[in-house]
Amino acid sequence: MTDREFTPPKTASIGEAAIAVLQTGDASAKAALAQEVGAAWLAGALSHNFGRPDGANAAQVPDRPARPARPELLLPRDMPRRRAGGEKGRFALLHSLAHIELNAIDLAFDMVARFGPGQPREFVSDWVQVGAEEGKHFNLLNARLQVLSGTYGDLPAHDGLWDAAFSTRNDFLARLAVVPMVLEARGLDVTPAMIEKLIRVGDQESADILTIIYEDEKGHVAAGSRWFSSEISARGLDAEATFHDLVRRYFRGDLKRPFNDAARAAAGLDPALYEPLADRPKDPRVET
Repeated sequence: MTDREFTPPKTASIGEAAIAVLQTGDASAKAALAQEVGAAWLAGALSHNFGRPDGANAAQVPDRPARPARPELLLPRDMPRRRAGGEKGRFALLHSLAHIELNAIDLAFDMVARFGPGQPREFVSDWVQVGAEEGKHFNLLNARLQVLSGTYGDLPAHDGLWDAAFSTRNDFLARLAVVPMVLEARGLDVTPAMIEKLIRVGDQESADILTIIYEDEKGHVAAGSRWFSSEISARGLDAEATFHDLVRRYFRGDLKRPFNDAARAAAGLDPALYEPLADRPKDPRVET
């Protein structure tokens, strides 16, 4: 997954490795470590525990992961408006996507470290794989930014992406509903149009990267849907009513049409989950 091999200590657990990713501030190093942890887990080099024999994570999972000094993080309302056309517009688009992927690395490994204790090995495997693929996505995008004479961090970014993680830090079902089943599912809706636009302007290289990301993200949404369904069944809850309540409570944005129903169906999302939430009125109970 990377050029250098990850050699964990003999006592290293997946819980410790996940926290190591969260505590890595440099963006490229975080992406590299995410892929190394993925390879080590797949090779059986990391134990399936979280620091103590009782399964609890001995190290505190940080509420906020370490981040690089750049980019400057702004409130969403303070982000500068940028024109979509030309090389500068493409650079801004790819930079924003790289920022999303960096956050996605942390979201995946936070899922492992925070909610992995007590979950089966298959759960951990799914989210370690997601985190490793997000690391791959970040590297692909950052390499493309460098071809376009820049790098990640050159433009400001907003910090709203981590709000979903922070607001759902104490609610496993809410995390599954909001992050993979809402935020990542939104990527399935909008990415095909981005790919088509890049092809139209002759940027096949960037389009190819987004195609890789799009195909991988179907699996990420599917993992969220699968574990949401499993937990719903274990608790004897109604899937639709629970999903609607959690999204109304914890998600600040709107679910916007048009939906990519085919890709969502491939990822296990029933329209009955998301269609009733489209263009919904604001809920006063939204968590902060």
